[in-house]
Amino acid sequence: MLSGILLLWYILTAGSLIFVIYDQLTNTPSLRIMTIAWALMILYSGPIGLFIYLLSCRQPLPDTHDQFINTHWKQTVGSLIHCVAGDATAIIFTAAILYYFNLPNGIELIFEYSAAYLFGLFIFQALFMRSMYPTYFKAVSKTIFAETVSMNMVMAGMFPVIVYLKAHFPEGNSPFNPLFWAIMSIATMVGFLFAYPINSWLIRKKVKHGMMSKRPKKDMMNHMEHEDPPKEQMTHEEPKISLSKQFLLIMTTFAFLIFTIWITSLFTPVSFTHSQLQSNGTHFPSDRASVDM
Repeated sequence: MLSGILLLWYILTAGSLIFVIYDQLTNTPSLRIMTIAWALMILYSGPIGLFIYLLSCRQPLPDTHDQFINTHWKQTVGSLIHCVAGDATAIIFTAAILYYFNLPNGIELIFEYSAAYLFGLFIFQALFMRSMYPTYFKAVSKTIFAETVSMNMVMAGMFPVIVYLKAHFPEGNSPFNPLFWAIMSIATMVGFLFAYPINSWLIRKKVKHGMMSKRPKKDMMNHMEHEDPPKEQMTHEEPKISLSKQFLLIMTTFAFLIFTIWITSLFTPVSFTHSQLQSNGTHFPSDRASVDM
């Protein structure tokens, strides 16, 4: 029965992905980095991601995208999409690679966190904000705070799901098993929910930008001559958040992430050595290939 459910899910995911890519190329004028982010998000969240896309991003009529996305929750979704897409991609591919190294789950978490942070910061955050700063490295330095607090909340949702489900379904460790991708999909959607509040706050404080429209240069010049550009299309404003408050928020999100891992450890051991796994009575297959389908 589980195999049938997963097969149906993957068929719906493939259809959702094809629809979103086609719509992005022919109808909805999103920035190309957002097209990539949406494609990745749909890949991990299937028809649920498609439902979110239809409600928050898809242009209902020609030349109405700016008006359609000009609400706070849709801007927050836009901020979340490129954040979660980047973090989830790095976590999933790192987990797939680490499968071959037979590491304790605590060490895997460290590698996955590091990969997600670097990928999210240097690709999906800095590149997304690049046009608003004079250099790429300036964009990196200005997005460290936003990436850190946002990603910590994504991880706080994803890590417990990954650790718990992999421990109870060992076959889900293998990237060649459909259950691996199901676990990662569930984790991504939970991470999305956990990160919504902090991204909503970051949008209100103008620390992050949300959904944007892409216009041809000629149309953009005509638009600017006759109208004020939408808030989300304007030059980036420096957020008025003190360094002390930024530090406090970073530490708070780190503390919350550690708290969720601790809660998880009450149900599923989180270990950093193989001896800890054995002493906890946790099954850790020495031959990962044995759990492949």
